[in-house]
Amino acid sequence: MLAPMPTLTFRHASIDDMPAIVALVTAAYRGDSSRLGWTTEADLLDGQRVDISVLESDLTRPDSYVILAETTGGPDNAEDEAELVGCAHVCKDELGRGYFGMFAVDPRGQGAGLGKQILAEAERVAADLWSARTMTMSVIDLRADLIAFYERRGYRRTGVYKAFPYGDDRFGLPRRDDLRLEVLEKELTPGPR
Repeated sequence: MLAPMPTLTFRHASIDDMPAIVALVTAAYRGDSSRLGWTTEADLLDGQRVDISVLESDLTRPDSYVILAETTGGPDNAEDEAELVGCAHVCKDELGRGYFGMFAVDPRGQGAGLGKQILAEAERVAADLWSARTMTMSVIDLRADLIAFYERRGYRRTGVYKAFPYGDDRFGLPRRDDLRLEVLEKELTPGPR
């Protein structure tokens, strides 16, 4: 008999969740553990992927929401024990658009549809909380597979590029000198559904 599918639930992160968020984001993007999934940046960057002071600011400032995705009832955890499997940060920018970042899914669960659900929840939060009509994000333009993932979910490449923050260790230690960020965007349907 097949094991029951875990139930995915979302909640707003708190300061107490910071160590778990840092561990999850690091596992998804840096070092050997990240190579279990397809989102690894280990060939592009070393060092940290999320800075604790930036994360604390994201958790405490207005118009900012850190989403945690947890499962219960899966084969690896008890029925009533929640396991953190993904996260994302969404906030309202100065133009009233939603901005999506700090997206991570546990490498062991990548490819199972969790990322699609987390992204949809982030879009819902931006539309419902702030009536955002657009969601934007910045992606390293060398990440063709990741950009294709977003395009399949309705995001479009804008052709707008930002410089990678070289010299700012809060965003990692580049292994290459040709990194830059491309802005992607998607139109949202605002308001409660």
